[in-house]
Amino acid sequence: MILHLVRHPKPRVAPGICYGRLDLEAENAGAVAARLRAELPPELPVWSSPLRRCRSLAELLHPLPVLDERLTEMDFGRWEGRPWDAIPRAELDAWAADVAGYAPPGGESPRLLQARALAFVAGLTVPEAVIVTHAGVIRTLLAHWQGLPPQRWTELSFACGSCTRVEVPR
Repeated sequence: MILHLVRHPKPRVAPGICYGRLDLEAENAGAVAARLRAELPPELPVWSSPLRRCRSLAELLHPLPVLDERLTEMDFGRWEGRPWDAIPRAELDAWAADVAGYAPPGGESPRLLQARALAFVAGLTVPEAVIVTHAGVIRTLLAHWQGLPPQRWTELSFACGSCTRVEVPR
């Protein structure tokens, strides 16, 4: 199965803010969609996170994208909407010490995010698709398929509006 993993366009949020599940508008979704339409094979089915920064792009790529909660970004709990530099250093250090297993207070761990993203992909029955989602979802999926240990997950970086093509064994 071939997946085109698309990270949403840049969200409208101040720099330095933790915004995992915040439902933010996207900037320049039209321009991103035009570029992607030129790159992607035509008429592929599109699945998307229901958050606006993904959904707005997905709707420009397909008249009826399928929204799926499992494609939503990691829940950062009490960190959501806060500046990264206002998050207690001890909590950030705990996350750095256990990249996959640490859950921010009231949130979820990257390992839980990975499990729901993998469950989504396991349920796909199409030979090729576009998935409009978030960096965390893309990162945890690729880390799994590449067999990366958690301490290397942060090496995977995806620009807003980028598309990563991957062939997933069935």
